[in-house]
Amino acid sequence: MLNYVLYLFSTFLLGSFLAQEVSDPYLIVLGTVQDAGSPHMGCKKKCCESLFINPDPTRMVVSLGIVDSENEKTWLIESTPDFPIQCKLIQKEASFTNKETPDGIFLTHAHIGHYAGLMYLGREAMGSNEVPVYAMTRMKGFLIQNGPWNQLVNIRNIKINNIEHNKGLKLSNQLRITPFLVPHRDEYSETVGYIIDGPNKKIAFIPDIDKWGKWNKDIISLIKKVDLAFIDGTFYDSNEINNRDMSEIPHPFVVESMELFKDLPLKEKAKIIFIHMNHTNPLLDSTTEQYRHVVDQGFKIANYKQIVEL
Repeated sequence: MLNYVLYLFSTFLLGSFLAQEVSDPYLIVLGTVQDAGSPHMGCKKKCCESLFINPDPTRMVVSLGIVDSENEKTWLIESTPDFPIQCKLIQKEASFTNKETPDGIFLTHAHIGHYAGLMYLGREAMGSNEVPVYAMTRMKGFLIQNGPWNQLVNIRNIKINNIEHNKGLKLSNQLRITPFLVPHRDEYSETVGYIIDGPNKKIAFIPDIDKWGKWNKDIISLIKKVDLAFIDGTFYDSNEINNRDMSEIPHPFVVESMELFKDLPLKEKAKIIFIHMNHTNPLLDSTTEQYRHVVDQGFKIANYKQIVEL
């Protein structure tokens, strides 16, 4: 219980930080919710009922922003359905720029919550000019070969840059980002996570993955090599999906991840931050018993506008 109280207090303070109060560069959480958002279309459950009438402005789809004031650059990881709001938020964070778009957008895969926001760069919306988009080979091919996304390429709203598995890309003299392949439902593209290397910290970001046992890498070894790991927390447990075929959505349950990580020292557990929560996930509500249990076990839950120094 003490862990829970201290955690809520610390996240309140963290959420109140201004960009000027943290060391540069830094990462900001621009969204924590699964692709289709919260409230979720068609949901008649209690978790969404009131949100259709009174939306929660913190319920943004999963995305991270990176700010480097020294080099006057910003980047987004993911282009979500909440892309316009998230672009405006990072612009306000980065007081050095008036640009309405970031200096680069890194995509993880071709599921709607992770790339569909690119539509706002098109002719019907902003009509942007060659915004850099970074994507793996299949993801790049999907955008180039399929409408309406290929129109963004053809009329130069975006410029797609190819990235490769385990090949790092230098963002600035302070920052480096490296994609790595993870197993997921790769109907249209491969799926990647990212390692973000700053001058002082190394952050892992894995918003989507199938069960940990399907990966040919050891997630525990990865956690030991980084300072923080934002990982797939889509579903808390099987109670959320009693009407769905789990083979269609094989995410690791939060309870499964906690069991896998239960023997880690508290210092290592504290690195793990659950993100990408489904609209049914009780971790979206800090007053729930499940939220309290996760925190009391030594883990963390991502918060909208949370800032992490890099």
